[in-house]
Amino acid sequence: MFEFYFGRINMDFIQNIDFSILFWIQDNIRCAFLDVVMPFITRLCDDGEIWILFGIVLLFFKKYRRFGVFVLVAMLLGSIIGNEILKPIIARPRPCHLLSMLPEMLIDIPKITSYSFPSGHTTSSVIAATVLMRANKKFGFVAVPLAFLIAFSRMYLFVHFPTDIIGGTVLGVLIGFFSVTFGNKIWDFVARKIKERKEQKTGNDEN
Repeated sequence: MFEFYFGRINMDFIQNIDFSILFWIQDNIRCAFLDVVMPFITRLCDDGEIWILFGIVLLFFKKYRRFGVFVLVAMLLGSIIGNEILKPIIARPRPCHLLSMLPEMLIDIPKITSYSFPSGHTTSSVIAATVLMRANKKFGFVAVPLAFLIAFSRMYLFVHFPTDIIGGTVLGVLIGFFSVTFGNKIWDFVARKIKERKEQKTGNDEN
């Protein structure tokens, strides 16, 4: 009973801070220019399109082909863990679902069954940025600012709390790092086995 009570107080405290940040953004950062830019930025990642494109492009370059695969596989993993497992379990309503008086919404309000934590846009963006940084730090000059803008757009558009963004960031870094670390081991193992088979076949043909 006491654990539930104090847990509820802590959640209310966190949510109050979340709303304070969202309203601060609305009062101090929102402007006509960003009202045009932010919906465009957020739509780049509605279904991960911009990062999928990055991954596909990398597939055409032998040096970075493995990282193209890592981006695509890691994003799929992130979608399963974040959207299909964590969101339904946590079932946190979005900020735009909790208030009767909303700021002017610049995008369609997500369905009531589309939960808030963690932010899917943020998770996929951070996953891709993490993998791209591991591929080449120069890629990070584009990937990291873009991931930041996409994450910020979700708060600007009042569809995610700041803690949703933090959760998506942590999850994205973990999945991205895990995918590259273990992906490299699997990729090298498979490549080694293919090379051994080719060498064995060549030896048999010579005999």
